[in-house]
Amino acid sequence: MHVFVTGATGWVGSAVVQDLVAAGHQVTGLARSDLKAAQLSAAGANVLLATLDDLDALRRTASQVDAVIHTAFNHDFSKFIENAEQDRRVIEALGAALEGSSHPLLVTSGLLGLALGSSESDRPNPASPRKSEAAARALAERGVRAATVRLAPSVHGLGDYGFVPLLIRLAQEKGVSAYLDEGRNCWAGVHRLDAARVYRLALEQGVTEAAYHAVADDAVTFKAIAEVIGRRLGLPVESREREHFGWFAHFAGADMSVSSARTRELLGWKPEGPSLLADLDQPGYYAA
Repeated sequence: MHVFVTGATGWVGSAVVQDLVAAGHQVTGLARSDLKAAQLSAAGANVLLATLDDLDALRRTASQVDAVIHTAFNHDFSKFIENAEQDRRVIEALGAALEGSSHPLLVTSGLLGLALGSSESDRPNPASPRKSEAAARALAERGVRAATVRLAPSVHGLGDYGFVPLLIRLAQEKGVSAYLDEGRNCWAGVHRLDAARVYRLALEQGVTEAAYHAVADDAVTFKAIAEVIGRRLGLPVESREREHFGWFAHFAGADMSVSSARTRELLGWKPEGPSLLADLDQPGYYAA
């Protein structure tokens, strides 16, 4: 299978490329610079040198492959609404290129906007500002074989630069590893390499569902995360008000915990990487 991957040099996308190539698939990856292109070539992939704003190039490449995986997203949260709109435009362009074919499109979303304990069949809150899943469902209504991989809020592993490293930096800056209220809200977690396999298995098995859950740890309390960080840094672990977290307070207090039972059953997916707390307990997460 020839697969076009956007975000192909990102945290999740690079693992997807690695997994696809190892499984014998041909990959074309999107890269926005010569340096990123060289990384992709070294990983055994072909390269499309372009950006997410080059919609014609994205459509053209999507029309020439057997499947598309869209993992790219601009995570500058100061421009989140604009970035969500860019994401919607990209998904629409990719879907338009696949319309009329049986070639699948997998897009990427998170768990924010889903009720606690949701299954793959539950829909997210339509008011959620990220529109990737809504865009995929709109394409599916037009006959495109489009689906969403919902990622846990912590896609962890050494080299992680997501939410957990942000919490580590905040603890170092503030001198306390903090949680909101009693810290009982739960996050889900998944190791980066386990998440990558969900995309491949979904493609190989025909993308039969509207959504898949790349979730290994269903529910890890936020306080437990803070406790590991505090112990590793030698800092107190205490409850703090929302102001302590700044813009991140919405995520720090959110319940982002769902079931992945159907994904495991349908895909035969068995997470193999360390748990979130075990990964977080490694010294590499705290290296300068």
